Amino acid sequence: MTHVGYLLVGWGTTFAVGLVYTATLLRRGRRLTARVPADRRRWMTAEDT
Repeated sequence: MTHVGYLLVGWGTTFAVGLVYTATLLRRGRRLTARVPADRRRWMTAEDT
């Protein structure tokens, strides 16, 4: 493998891990948001205002 190949694999792996981490955080955040009672939610996300 050439130096360019190692660079592409390194950057590709970094990018893929970042995407997976971001997706995991968003999924977890949405799941936890649903567990917060309506009266304890922030004013911007409360549906009853």
